[in-house]
Amino acid sequence: MKRLLSITLLLSLAACGGNGHEDLDQFIQASGANMRGKVDPLPEVKPYQPFTYAAFDLSDPFKPRKLKMSQGGGGLQPDMNRVKQPLEAYALESLKMVGVLKQKGEIFAIIKAPDNAIYRIKKGNYVGQNFGQVTAIGDTDVKLKEIVQDSGGDWAERDSTLTLQEQ
Repeated sequence: MKRLLSITLLLSLAACGGNGHEDLDQFIQASGANMRGKVDPLPEVKPYQPFTYAAFDLSDPFKPRKLKMSQGGGGLQPDMNRVKQPLEAYALESLKMVGVLKQKGEIFAIIKAPDNAIYRIKKGNYVGQNFGQVTAIGDTDVKLKEIVQDSGGDWAERDSTLTLQEQ
């Protein structure tokens, strides 16, 4: 009986030893047969060519240019010797026209500065950092003539307008 039991046990163990996954093994071998890794060739290394920087004599584009007074005196240029008015300390874009006032037949524009100070200006006053002079005051705007310096160092006039800001 023991003998029969040991033979049965031995046969059952031998039956479990079979793989049974031959089809799976065959699929794995077949699918990997045509696969080959491809590595692109390394790019060609170009030799280094040194560059000589020769722009030390040029002006630095990151530093503001100083206004130069023209020696010729024949062209248009601002009066650098006159006393600056309070609104010339602010950029024109930061100023706001908030109203118009008429006193004794003269028209004034009411201007609000970025520090919330209120100023009264009339025709002929200077406003902004580009030597802007008030040429006309209307019901809804202030017209200015600014004198700006172009990249060549020459002075040119341009028209600007401050419009009424309704809140």
